[in-house]
Parts: sequence; C-alpha cells; structure tokens
Amino acid sequence: MSRIGKKPIGIPQGVKVSIGAELTVEGPKGRLTVPIPAGIRVEQRDGQLEVKREDERHAALHGLTRALAANAVQGVSSGFVRELDIVGIGYRAEQKGRVLALSLGYSHPIEFVLPRGVEARVEKGTHIVVSGADKQLVGQVAANLRALRPPDPYKQKGIRYTGERLRKKVGKTGAGSK
Repeated sequence: MSRIGKKPIGIPQGVKVSIGAELTVEGPKGRLTVPIPAGIRVEQRDGQLEVKREDERHAALHGLTRALAANAVQGVSSGFVRELDIVGIGYRAEQKGRVLALSLGYSHPIEFVLPRGVEARVEKGTHIVVSGADKQLVGQVAANLRALRPPDPYKQKGIRYTGERLRKKVGKTGAGSK
C-alpha cells in the first residue's frame, strides 16, 4: 500500500479546493489545477484532502496524484523558491521587468524571458531568487538559468544553485611535453 498516497493533505486558511474532472486549488499566490487520473478519486472532509484508489492497478498513480495535490496546495499558500549564485569575474545579472539580462563571459549578453507564473529578483548582481506557485515550473526555470553557464569543475565558474557543492578537478600539468 502506498504510504505517500495514504497521507491526508491539510488545507491551510485561505485556500479553496474544488473537485471535478480535475482538482483546482486557489489561494493567495495563484490558481493551480491537478489532473485526476481514472481509478483515483479525491475527497475533501474536515479541512483535509484524501486521495483514494479503486484497486492495486492504480498504486503508482495514487502516490503521484497525492504528491501533485500536496505541491499545489503548498504552492498556492506559501509558494516555492529556488536560489542561484553566479560565480566568475565579470559575471552578473540585471533585471529589466520580466527579462533577466545576464553577462556570463560570452561575447553578448543573454536575455532570459521569465514565463508567466514565475517571479525572479536579482540581489547584489550575482544572486538570483526564482519563486512561484508551481513547483515544477520554478524548478524548470532555475534549471534553464543554470544551463546557460553550468558550473565548470576546473575553474569553479558559472551559475550554480545556492549551497550546491562542486567537486574541483585538477587541471592538466605540463610535465610530459618536452
């Protein structure tokens, strides 16, 4: 039996949930919908959501649906945040409305347009905070930003998640060539 699927989801104050063909969650941070697959049903009672399944064939979808519903409830109530650090001489970011202008050592600045539902702010020119209600979208935007200049294992330069530990590699030595 799915342990994750069995756990009830607490609904915080100010969050409205409507159950139909899909689960719609509304709160102060926005509105999200979660699809409810066949064989899974969602019930609301006593200020909690419970995800039930018809039989064992739907075991994988049971835990998945519960996790997606819990992320939606948390997203519309408190939101999700990913933080990135830019490391390197001359590397910096600047915010221009919904566009991030990034100088990452290339011959041109990179303009990254933020999708709707995601906010970003630049602190001190080298620290980017990505936030929003949709956990998947926030994580994807952070991953796309990181992919613009992934951290280099030799020089330790690039965009990395805050707190990400990198394994420093030793560079080549010129001892073998004469």
